[in-house]
Amino acid sequence: MSVRVRFAPSPTGYLHVGGLRTALYNYLFAKHHGGSFVLRIEDTDQSRKVEGAVENLIRTLRWAGLDYDEGPEKGGPYGPYVQSERLSTYREHATRLVESGKAYYCFCTSERLDELRQKQQALKLPPSYDRHCRDLPREESAKRVADGEGHVVRMKVPIGGEMTFEDRIRGKVTIAHKVIDDQVLLKSDGFPTYHLAVVVDDHHMAITHVIRGEEWLPSTPKHILLYQYFGWDAPEFAHLPLLLNADRSKLSKRQGDVAVEDYRAKGYLRDAIVNFVAFLGWNPGDERELFSLEDLVRDFSLERVGKAGAVFNVEKLQWLNQQHLRRQGAADLVPQVRQLIVDRGWTVPPDAAIERAIHLMRERVTFVHDFVEFSDYLFRDPDQFDPEARAKSWPEGAADRVRRLADRLEGLSTFDHPSIEAALKDLATDLQIKPGLLVHPTRYALSGKTVGPGLYELMEFLGRETVLRRLRHAITNLG
Repeated sequence: MSVRVRFAPSPTGYLHVGGLRTALYNYLFAKHHGGSFVLRIEDTDQSRKVEGAVENLIRTLRWAGLDYDEGPEKGGPYGPYVQSERLSTYREHATRLVESGKAYYCFCTSERLDELRQKQQALKLPPSYDRHCRDLPREESAKRVADGEGHVVRMKVPIGGEMTFEDRIRGKVTIAHKVIDDQVLLKSDGFPTYHLAVVVDDHHMAITHVIRGEEWLPSTPKHILLYQYFGWDAPEFAHLPLLLNADRSKLSKRQGDVAVEDYRAKGYLRDAIVNFVAFLGWNPGDERELFSLEDLVRDFSLERVGKAGAVFNVEKLQWLNQQHLRRQGAADLVPQVRQLIVDRGWTVPPDAAIERAIHLMRERVTFVHDFVEFSDYLFRDPDQFDPEARAKSWPEGAADRVRRLADRLEGLSTFDHPSIEAALKDLATDLQIKPGLLVHPTRYALSGKTVGPGLYELMEFLGRETVLRRLRHAITNLG
């Protein structure tokens, strides 16, 4: 049987990084096995639906390179792929369960359920339904439904015994029936709960493997029971480990950004985010750390997904972004850097100059925007000098030494790295000083900063005219 997996988010806002990981693992598993990756929108809880969330989910998945084979906008043989468009199917299946004695109508009011919950809390008991309507005569239940009395449909969970199933990540899992609630399957408004809808949809969409977060592990026995009640074969299950903050608490927005869109807006590269998210629970079994999406498709397996929670380490993400940025061709980065220059209203240099600037700085930056935020002096004269560095970078006598260096540079027959370096060192020898007493103030004068690329490479990049103009400007303004 061909592998078929699905990513089934609720349209409640932005795509959580945990959601991206679930989507990524499903995508990798499907593509590794030559199967299909399905996108299904689970919007049966209409109160939580956010306008535009579906479009944002699709846009973010495509940005990440996770293009689905079937789903909204694309269609497919098992559509529709939005649950609110499948309501009649769920109602039909709920009725089938009632008629077969596997489910029942429950007429308990919200007031009664609230009172029951309060009593259980007072007794320090886990909240669960007391099966008040479970054994109502079928004729009475049918009449009350026909008379229009408000009701839900609940599944009948066996009173005793236990449920055992295999999980591809956790191995054998056993849960006693007594801890499983008689779950609501169909709400009073005619909408299904997650538990009914997910089983019906996974079956009718021929899903072979359900790869989802650990939070759904306690619900799996309910789903397997439903498969059994309908007489269907259940798919294989794999429950992914939790994502954790550095203090090993569950990853949440209270401690930092959790939306993929947040990291994209900060300038993180797609390849870095995908690489990072892939390692939140999975590893290749060797020392490799840098992976493209194609690499991940080739090497991914559920057997190398661990059970323990995965810590979301932003420093690691930054390092991966830096490494993937270095992997990109300088010419490929030119349009992005050019646009950043345009956005700031600066004079746009030729593409060849932008490419040279990228080569000069690529080992020193973490994000594409760093090329203009931290290296603006490559594209325009500095409009200010770092005040905290002035005492150290422009000490007593610096103006005179820099003036002498400018005079020597002006007289050079060629203006390249070797000739610039020779001129500076010869001057240091003549002045009987260490070269650093020329290097540091010169860098400060040219960039307004104390760090950057090699000074001689920087000066060659800027050219003689710009170097002399900036040096003399600094002499005048710094004194």
